[in-house]
Amino acid sequence: MSESRDVTTGDVKTAVAHAVTLLARAPLKAEEQALEILRAYPEHDAATQVLAAACRLQGDAPRALALLEPLAAKHPSVAQLQQELGMCLGVVGRGPAAIAALRRAVELDATNAAAWRSLGDQLAATGDESGSEQAYRQHLALVTRHPELVEAAEFLARGNVGEAERLSREVLKKDALDTAAMRILATVGVRLGKLEDASSLLERCLELAPDFHHARHNYATILLKRNEVEAALEEVEKLLQVEPDNPNYLILKATILGRKGDHAPALALYQTLLKNYPAHAGAHMNYGHTLKTVGQLEDAVAAYRSAIDLNPASGETYWSLANLKTFRFNDDDVRNMLAQVGRADINAEDQAHLAFALGKAYEDQKAYDESFRYYELGNRVRGEHHRHNAKINVFNTARQIKTFTAEFFAARQGWGCTAEDPIFIVGLPRAGSTLLEQILSSHSMVEGTAELPDIIAMSRRLGKRTRKNPASLYPEILQELTAAQARELGENYLETTRVQRHGGPYFIDKMPNNFQHIGLIHLILPKARIVDARRHPMAGCFSCFKQLFARGQTFTYSQEDLGKYYRDYLILMQHWNTVLPGRVHTVHYENMVTDTEGQIRAVLDYCGLPFEEACLRFYETERAIRTPSAEQVRQPVYQEGLEQWRYYEKHLGPLKKALGPAIDLYATV
Repeated sequence: MSESRDVTTGDVKTAVAHAVTLLARAPLKAEEQALEILRAYPEHDAATQVLAAACRLQGDAPRALALLEPLAAKHPSVAQLQQELGMCLGVVGRGPAAIAALRRAVELDATNAAAWRSLGDQLAATGDESGSEQAYRQHLALVTRHPELVEAAEFLARGNVGEAERLSREVLKKDALDTAAMRILATVGVRLGKLEDASSLLERCLELAPDFHHARHNYATILLKRNEVEAALEEVEKLLQVEPDNPNYLILKATILGRKGDHAPALALYQTLLKNYPAHAGAHMNYGHTLKTVGQLEDAVAAYRSAIDLNPASGETYWSLANLKTFRFNDDDVRNMLAQVGRADINAEDQAHLAFALGKAYEDQKAYDESFRYYELGNRVRGEHHRHNAKINVFNTARQIKTFTAEFFAARQGWGCTAEDPIFIVGLPRAGSTLLEQILSSHSMVEGTAELPDIIAMSRRLGKRTRKNPASLYPEILQELTAAQARELGENYLETTRVQRHGGPYFIDKMPNNFQHIGLIHLILPKARIVDARRHPMAGCFSCFKQLFARGQTFTYSQEDLGKYYRDYLILMQHWNTVLPGRVHTVHYENMVTDTEGQIRAVLDYCGLPFEEACLRFYETERAIRTPSAEQVRQPVYQEGLEQWRYYEKHLGPLKKALGPAIDLYATV
């Protein structure tokens, strides 16, 4: 029976029901069906509602809204109408009105799961994380077969990861296909830093429930954390096909584009979002991050200021200002941060961010004792939630030394991919790696990328760690590789990093922690250049101590751990220099400051690059820079930072003791 005959024979209810079923999979067909009904019955309210929904799903929210507003006014007590109205209002950026309509929808029908989910989305878009989580839990309570999952979600919201994990695992034991439990357990995995486990859970979840949009949003976020930017973008595009104007999806897309290096479209997206959702503090902050990356410092500061106005307790935004390095807080800023940092209701992450920002504020005021007090507080709070085990690092260093002997490399000479494209800059953070990257990226044949996680990710895949077998097989597993496999790994690295490149002959990977994987790098990419950025142990370690890293680098939250880590670093670098003599070129930061041209010429010679004057004027090079040193390397080399640690020397006894002989030996290794 055709749609036309449905209407003309009077079976209007059947025709409307058919149109409703078409909405999700074929909104254009649903529109045609609704219009057919309305030709016969111009005042048919249900058909008008279907037509409005079809318009929204096809991206024509203004037309949908023109249909819905008089209809909702006519029937103010119909929950579904209020829900659809709220969704349309959200699409056109009328966030407060959207929230009001959706609240009305759930007041009228508290069992409307879709309305609760839409309310959660809109509250998230305005930055109301608490309200958003509560709405999502209401949605979960209505759709789950297992009420204990609501309790698990509540535990997760309160930071009790252990109980959330226990409850979600109990549900999966009795119902292995419960996708809501999978999503909660994946969120637990993210909180614990187990991104691969979380990713696997969500992949299974989406196989079972491809329309589980909340899970797909989580999956895209995890892919981004793992730096799988193309895959993350693909997942977000799937979400945007269903809800093209969902602000949360658009924010994630803008973030992915920024990570990918597509800063212009990312900025355009943020500008559109903030026009529609001006009260979204998180969007202002992310906009500031992107502006900072492209060097628009004044605009970045303005964006951060807007975020703070909307959310004065946002420690991350205050730290983002401090992390510009060249920014100076005023007295009002300091008073506001002091008022926030002492609040009992501020979470640990914001407390840590605020403490680090106060440390920077007092440092700029030359109030070094007060500055150290807050740096120490920030590290203590951060260290409680991001544990570091120094013994594991000692053990892993010993395994590298035992595996990668001179005989190991001699037996595998000529192995690997012979491409010369990569230039690795390794070492400890805050040791001058961004400066070296800026200098080399100023060369016409070299492009900078970022701190790429590809080598670390490769080492983890080779290690084959699982929940049942947490001990990694890496690096010993490399003894079993064939020449063909080593070459394939090198080629895979070039392929996975291609998304970060734009066609230059050479590119830079400045992940500092890759100093732990020089053996792997040499095995799979024997012609890649490796530059070790090194800094005086007291200066370098203290610079790490006062830097709040977004993720990783957990050794920086304790003076003792910092000193031990630096010693392990020197031991391992001495080993590489012994078994691979001349393979790594070391640049001491102090020498770069006092003899800039000589050091630049030396590193260019090592990389096989002809000298170019632009490398001396590296601070004039316009490029996106994501690391904390972004603004510093847009200026000529300065000497002020070399001895900055001495202002804090009386507080650094534990660091000196942990470093021991490394203080005298670092320049000779």
